[in-house]
Amino acid sequence: MGIARLIAKAWIVVCLYAGADALRLAVEGSADVVGVTVSLSACLLLFAAMGLLFVGGFGLSSSHAGLSRLGHIDPARLIPGFNETVFLIFMALSFVNLGFVAPAHIAGLIPDGLVRAIHFAVPGQRALEYAAVPCLIDGGRVFASGFTWFLALIYLCSGASRIRLTAGLIRLERDRSPEALGARAHAVAVGIVAIIGIQLLYVGSIYRFLPCSMLAGIPGALLIGLAPLMTAYAVNVALASLLALGKE
Repeated sequence: MGIARLIAKAWIVVCLYAGADALRLAVEGSADVVGVTVSLSACLLLFAAMGLLFVGGFGLSSSHAGLSRLGHIDPARLIPGFNETVFLIFMALSFVNLGFVAPAHIAGLIPDGLVRAIHFAVPGQRALEYAAVPCLIDGGRVFASGFTWFLALIYLCSGASRIRLTAGLIRLERDRSPEALGARAHAVAVGIVAIIGIQLLYVGSIYRFLPCSMLAGIPGALLIGLAPLMTAYAVNVALASLLALGKE
């Protein structure tokens, strides 16, 4: 669970979500589905590869073994674990809801009930609603935000119930492959990211500063459909990393 791996995971997730949303928007407005898909796929692969190249360079330069570790990569470490699998499933549910379900169900018994519940539990949901009013932006995005926060809270509680197991896995991985920054610095770095995510998204501090254009299109999709889940993931990793600092 090194810093480089966390950054690489985050980059891949952002690229996948942004690419999928861009493809959805392009296909809806174009008759040449095959051409649009090929063009966007090529751009997405290049963009993802560019980011992973920088992240890989950071990981190699900061590792204790440097380039010698390239020949000792365990393929099993590339397979998503339980937390990552649940995160990907929730991300897919959020994307389907944001792109296809929410626009057709802006109001109704279930959307309104879910939005009211999240409105009470998540200050950032209220901040988003206030920011969306003068921008005249809805299109189901208020409901989509509530649904994503609902998934994020479930994911957070699920991760908290397994936090001791996750902390134990972090200890084992740290003993086998020590973090270049050190265990404490790693925990502090992830904790800072989690605190920033909570302040900007859960509290909602970021919404008052965003122009209306940022709430629409792909940036808005990332902010509404993905960022809450990534915040929940960061909080779980931060708590597990702090717990892993102690003795088993």
